[in-house]
Amino acid sequence: MKKALLFCWMLLATYNLVAQEFDKFFSERTLRTDLIFAGNSEAQDISLRALHSWDGWVGRRTNLSEVPLRGDGELSLTDCATGAVIYRTTFSSLFQEWVTMDEAKVADRAFEFTVLAPLPLAPASLRVVLYNAKQEVVCEMTHTLNPADILIRNLDSKPKTPYTTIFSGAAEGEKIDVAIVAEGYTFEEMELFRKDAKRTIEALFSHEPFGTMRECFNFIAVECPSKDSGVSIPNEGVWKESALDSHFDTFYAARYLTTSAIFKMSDYLSALPYEHIIVLANTDTYGGGGIYNSYTLTTAHHEHFAPVVVHEFGHSFAGLADEYFYFTPDIATNPLVATTEPWQQNITNLVDFQSKWADMLPEGTEIPTAPTKKAEKNYTIGVYEGANYVSEGAYRPAVVCRMRNNSATQFCPVCQRAIERIIRFYTE
Repeated sequence: MKKALLFCWMLLATYNLVAQEFDKFFSERTLRTDLIFAGNSEAQDISLRALHSWDGWVGRRTNLSEVPLRGDGELSLTDCATGAVIYRTTFSSLFQEWVTMDEAKVADRAFEFTVLAPLPLAPASLRVVLYNAKQEVVCEMTHTLNPADILIRNLDSKPKTPYTTIFSGAAEGEKIDVAIVAEGYTFEEMELFRKDAKRTIEALFSHEPFGTMRECFNFIAVECPSKDSGVSIPNEGVWKESALDSHFDTFYAARYLTTSAIFKMSDYLSALPYEHIIVLANTDTYGGGGIYNSYTLTTAHHEHFAPVVVHEFGHSFAGLADEYFYFTPDIATNPLVATTEPWQQNITNLVDFQSKWADMLPEGTEIPTAPTKKAEKNYTIGVYEGANYVSEGAYRPAVVCRMRNNSATQFCPVCQRAIERIIRFYTE
């Protein structure tokens, strides 16, 4: 009994210290930073578009100056008075995918991006950086943030988009707030959307560790009505007036479903309790997309909806990489990739394999590991060549996994551990 009381006291003391650290530097307000990423394959630039704030902060209050993953970019806040880094968060973006495309070699484009952070109590230096595949800084922007700046738009009086709480975790302390957003649903179809939102969390909770750790999450269904039912499919000549202007054929890949209207989406979500975003598209066309710490977007009415939405949330929430591959040996000859260990926890090029799942390998495992029928059935961990879209030089942990196959019934053990680490990072 005494040990239990001591443990509870230690937890309470730890939480109070964390709360005091947060209260020392931050108000109970959210800062929304709107950015423009622009350029081409040779040169990129970051510009500040606008700053917004509203009452309340539902993001993390722990690990404020740490990040769980490197990501492809970072936003940080440094207290001007003390020089202390008081907040960091990492992300990836659609722009950084585009700069690797052939079009970026001959054209310039600009993309919207938004990052949330707690609003500092005192002036802070806001810094945003983007990295290349070699994890080198390719561009950065710094802005002196004065929380009293009259041009930080106050959204407290802005009407909120209607939403419904569809799951509220019972866990004590910090929880992870996820907004499920309607895309391509008319006002008359909102009941269908709410049902699809419930199907979404059922799909997530059917996979570990989301099922076991479900009480760490809150989910809301955000009702953004569209003028048209459905979303745009350019390769069929179909263009819809939908809430978030999403479309298939991103970068001319038929199944890649994304939105570039980040500011529009952020306006719908302003002042709502969210950290992560899942967008449901009202269509039965197969496709989707997931971008780390940006959003998941997937079709809601295709027969493979459940595995796809879980797969894409693996990207956007946990920063997991795709484990499927095409038959091209690009990674083996790409100097930007072959000499740098990727930051995603479920792939490796063996540059720094000890930082990945080396500790989880059965004794005597050969590297690379030859696939077997047994490994396919029981998700045996190994180092299997072929991942991250290429067949040579990139390796994955299992023969089958939710990050590779729609037919997989679960995440492999390595992905499960990576997801659990992210959950604990946000909540403990």
